[in-house]
Amino acid sequence: MWHEYINATSTDEVIKFLADKKEHARIVAGGTDLILELERGVRKGVDALIDISRIPTLQQITIDEDNVIHLGPLVTHNDCAASKLIRGKAYPLARAAWEVGAPQIRNRGTIAGNLITASPANDTITPLMALGASVTLLSTRGERTIPLKDFYTGVRKNVMQADEMLVDISFPALTKTQRGTFIKLALRRAQAISLVNVAVILNLKADTVQSASITLGAVTPIITHAVEAEQFLAKKKLTDKNIAQAAELAVKSAHPIDDVRGSASYRREMVKVITARGLTAIRDETEQAGMPKRPILLQGRKTVDGGQQTTSKFPELPIETTINGKKYSFKSGHSKTLLRLLREEGMLTGTKEGCAEGECGACTVFLDGQAVMSCLVPAPRAHGAEIVTVEGLATLTPTHLPEGEGQEVREQLHPVQEAFIEHGAVQCGYCTPGFIMSGAKLLEEKSNPTKNEIEQAITGNLCRCTGYYKIVKAIEDASKTKA
Repeated sequence: MWHEYINATSTDEVIKFLADKKEHARIVAGGTDLILELERGVRKGVDALIDISRIPTLQQITIDEDNVIHLGPLVTHNDCAASKLIRGKAYPLARAAWEVGAPQIRNRGTIAGNLITASPANDTITPLMALGASVTLLSTRGERTIPLKDFYTGVRKNVMQADEMLVDISFPALTKTQRGTFIKLALRRAQAISLVNVAVILNLKADTVQSASITLGAVTPIITHAVEAEQFLAKKKLTDKNIAQAAELAVKSAHPIDDVRGSASYRREMVKVITARGLTAIRDETEQAGMPKRPILLQGRKTVDGGQQTTSKFPELPIETTINGKKYSFKSGHSKTLLRLLREEGMLTGTKEGCAEGECGACTVFLDGQAVMSCLVPAPRAHGAEIVTVEGLATLTPTHLPEGEGQEVREQLHPVQEAFIEHGAVQCGYCTPGFIMSGAKLLEEKSNPTKNEIEQAITGNLCRCTGYYKIVKAIEDASKTKA
């Protein structure tokens, strides 16, 4: 898919490489969009990837003295969903980030990548537009900051030049008089693209709207403000009648298409429905209903320092990595995904390839302590990393034999593995490694998870054979055993 791969150590190094390669190079951070685009041939002529995922300081979420929040280019969806700062002062963004994909996707996918891909169905663009966000772009020619409303030129099109790197996303924090929410309508509760989404932010004085910001996603070529609805709400109370009128006006800003997921007329109707729902939730102070206080991240103990001291280029260098506690050196496979590197170079076939699109979770592994979809991770990201596959979950335990016979080493299955066997939580077995990996990481994160938390943990794992009941029960009982 690519010929050259660089694990970069600084932004200066990145922009110099971009200045040289221009449209033939792409930056990769999470890669959850880019890998699919390359495999599908959407990104023509790209032969070099610049990996910025271990450059220090780029994953920070900060607020400055002007009450402006800044997101670095490596801030992930899970970072936003779990951030107290974002949840407290930019709640619509936290909610949208939590609605993206599944935990494995949110561990890798970045907010910056979501913005740059420029799909009108990308969830985090809508709240950031409502928040009045700007993006800062850096190149060897200098730096420029662009309001997000001026960033997009069409479907999957933006004003970024080939030699530019997005280095900052900034937006004003919500004030004490502002409240907001984000609502997504999709065909499933998880792992689904938006049919329609809306972000609503209101500045309220007592029970009267002083100003409103309402943005609509997945209904026009670019995310758009529902200007007439915003203007109508100013200086009005949130009565049922006014909410209904504002929702009707929001439809005037929607110009949706017909596609296999929904008709234009259905989308227009749903714009009205979810806009009214968002306004009502803010009025009734229920806008955070359904958002877990501590979302499941599928992150456990971080196994290595994310910083990188030296630049590494592939295929000039072998990929040096640790898998299940064992050192590996791969002289081939640099142009593959991590999934295929593990299976074809590493001969670790327990990790399964189901969809190869980040939808089914069969390829879940742990990368530096986080559960990820290995089909969406470029293989050279494994360089200097620590990886755990399903083969590495069991432990080797010395067992004493009868007197005079010494001892032998036996394999002790992980509690989740044992529980799957005990509960018959396996049918064809193809999806099982991914479920076991998600369950094991959950128990590392939460020793005694609730049923809802177990269900959150496996939203990224699909089983085509069963109804999940035995799987949930097995993880539930494994938590008791582990405790």
